[in-house]
Amino acid sequence: MKYYLISGEASGDLHGSNLMRALKIADPEARFRFFGGDLMQAEGGTLVKHYREMAFMGILNVALNLKTIGRNMKICEQDLLEYRPDVLILIDYPGFNLRMAKFAKRHNIRVFYYISPKVWAWKEYRVKKIKAFVDEMFTILPFETRFFEKHGIKVHFVGNPLMDSIDSFRKKAVPKEQFLHENNFDDRPIVALLSGSRKQEIKNTLPVMKKAAACYPEFQFVVAGVSSIDPGMYEKILQGFPIPVIYNQTYDILNHAHSALVASGTATLETALFGVPQTVLYRVEGGWLTQVIMKKFFLKVEWASLPNLILNKEALKEYIQVNLTFKNVKNELHRLLYEQDYRRKIMDDYNRLNELMGEPGTSERAAQKMVDLLKAS
Repeated sequence: MKYYLISGEASGDLHGSNLMRALKIADPEARFRFFGGDLMQAEGGTLVKHYREMAFMGILNVALNLKTIGRNMKICEQDLLEYRPDVLILIDYPGFNLRMAKFAKRHNIRVFYYISPKVWAWKEYRVKKIKAFVDEMFTILPFETRFFEKHGIKVHFVGNPLMDSIDSFRKKAVPKEQFLHENNFDDRPIVALLSGSRKQEIKNTLPVMKKAAACYPEFQFVVAGVSSIDPGMYEKILQGFPIPVIYNQTYDILNHAHSALVASGTATLETALFGVPQTVLYRVEGGWLTQVIMKKFFLKVEWASLPNLILNKEALKEYIQVNLTFKNVKNELHRLLYEQDYRRKIMDDYNRLNELMGEPGTSERAAQKMVDLLKAS
């Protein structure tokens, strides 16, 4: 069968690649075209558009790039009509993907949604679009499964694909001594800096991370670099206090990290599953005004990070928008580095999180269900 996948960011590229690998097993005749990234491209098929040309975040940044976004949508629509896939598989990225779902539905192309849009957090009105344009929804988090069922949408809960990625990594992870040697690190404890996968995220979080890191020379700080980001951007921000930027080794860094500062997103859950105590940081354009508008009119959840949402409690401290200050981050980082009781409390919450996440095998379960549904139609 012919599959068309759309992912608009790094985490979606990862999950998309794992799903493609599983689809090739469930359907040996599988053929792919996709909007995605390097990991999906490595699985074969045709990369139509790389996500680095699509990753716009924040109200202002989206507004400034409306022409580019519209052009990408037109390219996708035309390509869908020419390829005529058996199914369009959407991976998160709701602003773009829900438009494509509507288009595909209008042209009698089946639509599966894998890695749900975060409509449980904000823009709940999008549920109506999902109900109207998506044929099958595949959920990866227990609380989002309950959310969609509450809205009368049938869902297939398949577990979380991060469990697959981390399980696969651990089977071939390099020992700590080898990791330190290959990256010219010394024996000081490692603190991971995960500043995000988009330019705006890095611009808004890494400067504060750098300033806080400068206060603790007894630790070695490491930035988990993203290959789609121009290295010059990291170099410019890190001037004055050079911190090594290690590309394509995020899991290796987390596997050997003592603590972490993490931009809110999937990385917070990955960091938690590696058992690394962390603090969550995030900021978009607009400062206090954006914060007030979001809280008052849009946000439907109390927390920003996935671990807190899954656990339904503040297991991790979050510094969002105006609260993302050097003073707050420095004080919280000190607790992560030195207060053992504080670290143990976070680790206890991580143990509960692991219980809720379930077993590996998500990609295989999702792929087999997709193939079964397509064959039955």
